[in-house]
Amino acid sequence: MARSTRDKILIAAATMLGEDPTARLSVRAVADRAGVSTGSLRHFFPTQRELIDTVVAGIHDIDLPEDPMQDTTRTPAERLVACLQLMVSQVGTGEQARAHWRAQHEAYIATPPSEDATHTYLALERLAVHRMEKWLAVLQEEGQLAPGGLEHHARFLLTVLSGLLTERALPGDRTRLPFEAGTLATAAAAVLRPTGGFRG
Repeated sequence: MARSTRDKILIAAATMLGEDPTARLSVRAVADRAGVSTGSLRHFFPTQRELIDTVVAGIHDIDLPEDPMQDTTRTPAERLVACLQLMVSQVGTGEQARAHWRAQHEAYIATPPSEDATHTYLALERLAVHRMEKWLAVLQEEGQLAPGGLEHHARFLLTVLSGLLTERALPGDRTRLPFEAGTLATAAAAVLRPTGGFRG
């Protein structure tokens, strides 16, 4: 069955964000990627903000095909660490991680970000918090989450990930990876009840 014009636009925009989280999603670029006219895009999404908000809202509802949090053969801590590793792995290491941070720097730090760039960044930040809260909500339902609130725990874990992702872009050696795994385990332990730890 042929996809609707609206679906083509949303798929193109989501793909562009997946390839580059700092993508500006300009009307012309998204229309070109979707193979539609800018007029058609404007018909469905009169403003760039509406397009970004619709794309991010759609990504909110997508379940990961192999969600580590659903693997109940692991302890809560092992599942949470696997989720954190999944997020870290999306940036890669070495040159891939440096390219990610160069793009972030150029889009949001080197020059004052435009209103649309700021809106895109905040929408993606909300998406990351939402994803983390979704994982933590599973642990909360199981009685494994420490007191403190989902958003508080989610933002703490994302701050830890931000530091590790920055390190990945800097010169280093292979000894950093075991340290990274230990850091993720420590971060997971900080938001879990003592009974939700690793198996000995």
